[in-house]
Amino acid sequence: MAAVTSKIIGSYLSPYVRKVLVCLDIKGIPYEIDPIVPFYGNDEFARLSPVRRIPVLIEDQITLADSSVICEYLDERYPEPPLLPQGAQLRARARWLEEFADTRMGEVFIWHLFNQLVIRRFVWGETPDEQVLKKAREEEIPQVLDYLESELPADGFLFGAISIADISLAAFFRNAAFARYAIDAGRWPKTAAFVSRALGHPSFAKLRPFEEVLLRTPIANHREALKKAGAPVSAETFGTTTPRRGVLTI
Repeated sequence: MAAVTSKIIGSYLSPYVRKVLVCLDIKGIPYEIDPIVPFYGNDEFARLSPVRRIPVLIEDQITLADSSVICEYLDERYPEPPLLPQGAQLRARARWLEEFADTRMGEVFIWHLFNQLVIRRFVWGETPDEQVLKKAREEEIPQVLDYLESELPADGFLFGAISIADISLAAFFRNAAFARYAIDAGRWPKTAAFVSRALGHPSFAKLRPFEEVLLRTPIANHREALKKAGAPVSAETFGTTTPRRGVLTI
């Protein structure tokens, strides 16, 4: 295997980190990871990621702090296999679906569901806002799934080979599962089948053991637990022991 060329800052439990790690694996790019929860980033992390969000990529002479920018950079620097389909219209559609995932699905599945049930409890010691959860479950998630059901293929992936659009959409459903939300396959059969296919891809499947380790491990012990599980954990960390809130909130 080639020498490590990329360093990723961010937790395996983040859908945005998951998206980048899947892209790295598909392209066969070795990496090491500093698996911090962003709220535990130190001042140097805040300099690298001014909005205190993950992932961050450090590679050679460049540092990037946005999953879409990182994946676009990886696709340009390491063009095989491509993450985007051929043709202006298909590439534009793939970028739109990636944007829909990162923004609308991020808002609903992360801030209104995962944040309420997991982050608020285990980072801040707060109870969930039941009104936010109720609206997410009864209105917002069904709206997202209705849209996906109209866009996703009955078989395979969106553009043939797995693309950035497939990766971006599927990544959020792992966090939905962490929050004990399952797609109603009777109501949204294409979406349920698509998510199962995408998350079954080898590059997603490789991450599952590390995600499961983190789910049962206190945040303070994440690095050591991942090392024992065989994750490519970096020698140094941008993490701290005390959380602080980020600049952007929803």
